[in-house]
Amino acid sequence: MIPVDTPSVTAEVNRILQAVLGDFGADMPISPDSTFRDDLGMESIDVVALAGRLQARYGAGVNLAQFVASLDVDSVRELRVGQLVDHIVLSMNRADGRP
Repeated sequence: MIPVDTPSVTAEVNRILQAVLGDFGADMPISPDSTFRDDLGMESIDVVALAGRLQARYGAGVNLAQFVASLDVDSVRELRVGQLVDHIVLSMNRADGRP
């Protein structure tokens, strides 16, 4: 079973983000408050790559496109790493029948 506590998911999301960002993100600090667009400089193609890696890691229960679609435009622009981590933890716990 994949660990779904916040520290484990945060570490895994950071690892995935470093892989998606490649050389561009090699020395970039990533924190829960980092925004995908402004702080990490992610373009739409990067988000697609992130979504694919998240789904490969966590399964269909973690659907980044569905999560983003539930947000308003301003929230999408300001989406932070910590919000994504919270979404993953919540989605995985629901899938496992946890409250």
